[in-house]
Amino acid sequence: MIGPAKIYFIIFGLLTIVGGVIGYASKGSMASVIAGSISGILLLLGAFLLPNNATAGLAIAGIVSILLAGRFIPAFMKSGDFMPSGMMAILSAIGVVMAIAAFMKR
Repeated sequence: MIGPAKIYFIIFGLLTIVGGVIGYASKGSMASVIAGSISGILLLLGAFLLPNNATAGLAIAGIVSILLAGRFIPAFMKSGDFMPSGMMAILSAIGVVMAIAAFMKR
């Protein structure tokens, strides 16, 4: 389960960084590019710590996923807009499940 988690968190991290850049480009939101970059880099860090240091990697990726879910799930429920809040809500929820599943099977 560590291998699929690593791949997922690399993809999730890259999408988060790209999403922050798109938020900046389309709306001029400096907060989007900063938060997207920090979150994405932390997700990539968590992924690259796998499988050698599974506990630290899954903890980092799991905590970032929880924080992103806490930000985007309520935003999606309030706005109903799929982009960006719906997509990030889904990706974050999958990230939480992936981190927990990989931690349980390590």
